[in-house]
Amino acid sequence: MKSGRSLVELARELERQLGTKKDLLVPLPRTHHCTAEDGKCVLEIQEPDGVQRYGITALARRQLAEKLKIPYAYFERMRTEQPELLDRNVNAWLSNEEGERQLLRTLDGQVRAVLSERYRRLDNHDLVEHVVPALQALPEARFESVELTEKRLYLKVVSPRIEFEVAPGDVVQAGVVVSNSEVGCGMLSVQPLVFRLVCRNGLIASDKSLRKQHVGRALDSEQASGVVFKDDTLQADDRAFFLRVRDTVAAAVSEATLRTLGEKLRKTRELWVAGDPVKSVEVLAQRHALTDGERSGVLRSLFEGGELTGYGLVNAVTRYAQQAPDYDRATELEALGGRLAEQRASEWEALLASK
Repeated sequence: MKSGRSLVELARELERQLGTKKDLLVPLPRTHHCTAEDGKCVLEIQEPDGVQRYGITALARRQLAEKLKIPYAYFERMRTEQPELLDRNVNAWLSNEEGERQLLRTLDGQVRAVLSERYRRLDNHDLVEHVVPALQALPEARFESVELTEKRLYLKVVSPRIEFEVAPGDVVQAGVVVSNSEVGCGMLSVQPLVFRLVCRNGLIASDKSLRKQHVGRALDSEQASGVVFKDDTLQADDRAFFLRVRDTVAAAVSEATLRTLGEKLRKTRELWVAGDPVKSVEVLAQRHALTDGERSGVLRSLFEGGELTGYGLVNAVTRYAQQAPDYDRATELEALGGRLAEQRASEWEALLASK
């Protein structure tokens, strides 16, 4: 499993972000302007205390391009080569009085997300405050990997007391992954985690999860353009949901859940690669949009593992996840390992018989 930061480091960063995060609702006529300066997008917003200037992160630019229905590559080319054209496109969209207001989430003086006004804010600080005590209460809880990326928060916890032997000497332990995005990159979710001791691989079960969409009623603000404040109703609903997250954590880390997942993994040991292993990995890469580098890495891990079975292929994917260039992608590959373990016999047959 790819390593991240410590729980203490995470807490410090979340506390730091509290002091610099701000949410705003736009558009409103004549209160905002976008310009590209030296290849950098700058958004000017009329706030209650005057005009404020914000940079725009790559993620927010991608979301803005989607709202403008402009391919992101073309958006970026305009930003660097035709800034006047980009200004016209963005400002025309911002000044659309009939359009839905947008929720701009800012951090460290930059717009980090451009979202619908109906986007439901489930913040990482609140989540950690409610969920970490429940995770710490798990039997012999070990925070195996914790990270906060530009897109998501991840808490990956293992309970070594709950074990299952997939094969003689091959033991897996029960765990849970709690993840959330403040910037529109997926739902808040709680998913079972299977941790393999011999190689410290993590596999995320994809079909047994609690998910919460970031969708709700339109946000209100005290002024036409300015800071967005949570109301008491939303806060109460958040607390109720975080209590559900706490209860789901306990269910995810249980002997019954691990046994079910462990039995499925045990069955994949009986599925032998009947065709060309190289071709099987190529088909896997095509099905799941792996890059050439990822395909090569999974193939290398498969041969290094020395087990040409479905189980070997699952572990090749999760082992390569440790080498993924960023934490978000590593987690996606761990989830891919979970989907492979859950796939139907016909899917396995088509994959392993590839020639």
